[in-house]
Amino acid sequence: MAEPVRARRLTQDEGRRLQQLVRRGKHDSVRVRRALIIMASASGTPVPAIARLVAAHEDTVRDVIHAFNEMGLRALDPQWAGGRPRRISDDDEAFIVATATTRPSKLGRPFTRWSLRKLADYLATNSDRRVVVGRERLRQLLHDNQVSWQRTRTWKESKDPDFDAKLDRIEEVTARFPQRCFAFDQFGPLSIRPHHGSSWAPAGDPDQLPATYTRTHGIRYFHGCYSFADDQLWGVNRRRKGGDHTLSALKSIRARRPDGAPIYVILDNLSANKTPTIRAWAARNKVELCFTPTSASWANPIEAQFGPLRTFTMAGSNHPNHTVLARELQKYLSWRNANARHPDVLAAQRRERARVRSERQHRWGRPHTRAA
Repeated sequence: MAEPVRARRLTQDEGRRLQQLVRRGKHDSVRVRRALIIMASASGTPVPAIARLVAAHEDTVRDVIHAFNEMGLRALDPQWAGGRPRRISDDDEAFIVATATTRPSKLGRPFTRWSLRKLADYLATNSDRRVVVGRERLRQLLHDNQVSWQRTRTWKESKDPDFDAKLDRIEEVTARFPQRCFAFDQFGPLSIRPHHGSSWAPAGDPDQLPATYTRTHGIRYFHGCYSFADDQLWGVNRRRKGGDHTLSALKSIRARRPDGAPIYVILDNLSANKTPTIRAWAARNKVELCFTPTSASWANPIEAQFGPLRTFTMAGSNHPNHTVLARELQKYLSWRNANARHPDVLAAQRRERARVRSERQHRWGRPHTRAA
């Protein structure tokens, strides 16, 4: 039997970028869906569960995972071939990208950043490798290679000495014990304010939300729990992140498997998640706490579940208070869990649709031909 398809281990930079795409959801929907697939697979979520999460065919999920394993984050942007023969070779393109991402001062130019005009001029007059390219085409080449105009930012790399060991343990429990594996994390802070989003509306007349400049309701945190085997997500809103709240969540997880056998809970290194009380309770109740590495919360499988939670309950909303927000979150969770159909049922439905399409000689995306 072939091994299940799974994305390779994420680097810290890949994990941060995927988590940003999934949590913020401000980019192209194709990129967000692909980021969800990759992050969920890398954290151990099986292909059938991912297919239900993003409402896609399992083969599509596998294709995205294979593409990521081959080309990294370039898999977020599908490429299409076609057009006239290229006048700029792959080596020229690689040289352009390398030059654009190098500080001009290192190449003998007296400035700290490139403009398109300055970069095109340098490429056209470079004695080592001369590349003549227009500014618009230069911009397109940089965009195709994921090089964009950005503000500088600070970064933080995990210094956890057990970084690899923690990731190895998470991969092991999600692969060997999926029926007894759970995930826990806090999602927030959640504030009461209008949240931008997207929706269907008449052309030129989008839905509008009122502007607000006050925050009088405070914040809340959603304490979420996720079951691998059942593909179920549940949780409650809390005023703060406390050890007592984490312990309550762990007890609800333990209640999902009341047989007394060991279970495995993946969670981050928040101090409230590893108090002496929690560690003692976990030891008594056969609960192994599998902590993600420091500054690597993207390794937690529940992170991929928070993306749709934000998209369908927070984006495009203007809840009046936290009570209404909590009620809407619970409504979405009830709907989501009720519609998390069994993988065998989904597979049978796909086979039946394929049989009907074969009999009708009809393919996806192709309109029915009308008889003359």
